[in-house]
Amino acid sequence: MKRCWLLIILFFSLLSYAQNVSTYEKPPVFSECDSIAIAELKACFNYTLNGFIFKNFQVPQIVSDADYKGNVQVLFEINKEGAFQVLYVDAIYDELKAESKRVFSILPKIIPATYNGKPTFVQYSISIAIPLEEPLKQTTKAVDSNKPSPDEINKTLSDEFDKVDHELKPYEKLEYSSELNIPFTHSYYARFDYEMNAIGTNSHTAAKPFVYRDVARYYDIKAEKESLLKDTDTWFGRKLYNEHLVEIQGKNYWFTVDPILDLQVGTDTEADESTWNNTRGIFIQAGLGKRFNLSASVYESQGRFAEYFNQFSESLRAFGPDPAIIPGRGIAKRFKDTSYDYPVAEAYLSYTPADFLNIQFGHGKNFIGDGYRSLLQSDVSSPYPFLKLNATFWKIKYTSTWMWLKDVRPEVVEDDAFLTKYMANHYLSWNVSKRLNIGLFESVMWADTNGRGFDVNYLNPIIFFRAIEFQTGQGAGNAILGLSGKYKWNNKVNLYGQFILDEFSLNDVTAGNKSWKNKFGFQLGVKYFNAFKVDNLLLQAEYNQVRPYTYSHNTEILNYAHFNQPMAHLWGANFRELVLIGRYNYKRWFADAKFIIGQRGFDFNTQDDSFAYGGDIYTNENDRIGDTNITIGQGNKTNSFMTEIQAGYLLNPQTNLKLFTNIIYRDFNPQAETATTTNSNTLWFSIGVRTDLFNWYNDF
Repeated sequence: MKRCWLLIILFFSLLSYAQNVSTYEKPPVFSECDSIAIAELKACFNYTLNGFIFKNFQVPQIVSDADYKGNVQVLFEINKEGAFQVLYVDAIYDELKAESKRVFSILPKIIPATYNGKPTFVQYSISIAIPLEEPLKQTTKAVDSNKPSPDEINKTLSDEFDKVDHELKPYEKLEYSSELNIPFTHSYYARFDYEMNAIGTNSHTAAKPFVYRDVARYYDIKAEKESLLKDTDTWFGRKLYNEHLVEIQGKNYWFTVDPILDLQVGTDTEADESTWNNTRGIFIQAGLGKRFNLSASVYESQGRFAEYFNQFSESLRAFGPDPAIIPGRGIAKRFKDTSYDYPVAEAYLSYTPADFLNIQFGHGKNFIGDGYRSLLQSDVSSPYPFLKLNATFWKIKYTSTWMWLKDVRPEVVEDDAFLTKYMANHYLSWNVSKRLNIGLFESVMWADTNGRGFDVNYLNPIIFFRAIEFQTGQGAGNAILGLSGKYKWNNKVNLYGQFILDEFSLNDVTAGNKSWKNKFGFQLGVKYFNAFKVDNLLLQAEYNQVRPYTYSHNTEILNYAHFNQPMAHLWGANFRELVLIGRYNYKRWFADAKFIIGQRGFDFNTQDDSFAYGGDIYTNENDRIGDTNITIGQGNKTNSFMTEIQAGYLLNPQTNLKLFTNIIYRDFNPQAETATTTNSNTLWFSIGVRTDLFNWYNDF
């Protein structure tokens, strides 16, 4: 109650003083300050008053015995006669109040404040620190309403900062209903493939990665994660097994922060040195409001891989001093003598202005297809900048993506800078019935021909690229058309496929002479969910075939590639391949098995034979071996077999941190060994711990 009265008195005193601010032109003056300049009178008044209090104030014994530390607030007035009058005192001890009044009662009369030369009264408040503090010369401790004391200057005037903390609450796993992408790995997406492909669903499963909100309609990821929680009460146990390292949720925002790890060691039978990888990084996810999300991941990595992997990485080498490009990651500089250092950063913003539209802008990768491979757009290349629009309405999902890519070969570099080229694609997914889905795809690649840069003609999300290519000139772009399909045979079996068309000549097709112009490829696949009545067992078979010279172009920079890696199938062109996959998970345990049998045709790359046989999409198709009798496997025919078996334990479902062991057997047999194509038979064994956020492809 007393504090309430103090506030009331201070309020009216300040009102009174506010009226008096302009009513006095000279403050009260102690005799010690009589000869001081007017500009310094306030400071002298404060110093003298505080000095008098310090010399005469006697701290009561009860206060000293209690070792009390605090303040005494005194509101006082200097009247027209120059006398001090205490109006109110606030202190925790009555003895302090009494002592304050005593000290002010013995203050001498001083020269009062004046206005227009006439005496006037003024009011002040002062804070007396207990224990007493000797004032410093020219230090203002008394506070008049014209100039606050340091205590009042530093006083908290708003609770807004504290309110932010008060609004914090336990994290409610909001990521699982957000517009963030689910990190795309084939093994994790298999967990909800069955639910999303049930007969009668209106889902669209080809354009990846999915956002959490789209999957939440069919599969409860949050419930799945919670079912895997371990019973632990310690902070370390919760963070290791159950939670994000940092989980913050407040009013209209949330974010999580996690470390990224990929630590593994292994051995390769073809190499003298052991294999290893050491990746550390940070992974951030956040939501602002209901429609804006962001994600960022930064990796710092060093490693050495199996010998065939290292040789392939170095065959991708870009212009400059760096020895390799790590497939799917990026440029690697030399680390020590035989290893690589390859930093990577990925990030994107996701904005949903309306329920039917999601817009993403970032640096990462995309995938189109229902299979393990994609002949339309895959995620085997290094990350790139992109802008993507996903529009979902009725029985349709329409995806438009614009990408900024790089050709890093020495022959196209200008002023020591990689050549920039652009790619845009449209993919329309249509659920024709409860069982049948059809997808239409078109893509165009173009470069900065005639200084046109990013051609606005291709910015239209619904225009046909082939028509634009004709208008801008035959050499101005490389357009590709595609078709995809999926049929739900029943709730356990899905059939899927793709067809890619790079160039088509009806006359050559009907002539039956296997023209080089018949640049196309196709994919056929089947998935068997909960196979043989075993829950969570997925079996998959897939056949891929692409004719020679597909994805290449007579203007080499317009090939369907980025950072010396294909934008579609990992093998480029001129191949046929059979992929068999099995995936199984039980609670936190998982196991994957993959078998790949393939036939490919490589260039010989010798002085006697420098023809392009159609497998390397970076070669100029004008250097082809001929116009007719073009067959898959032509050139340096190579048969390959690869099996990869992985098993492990999911340490943390929230972050997808896994303990794993991986075994790869690879048999690679070219018809003729060349400088770039060598016979290889290797067994690569690895164990480690990994935050599984993207696909590693070891099967080239």
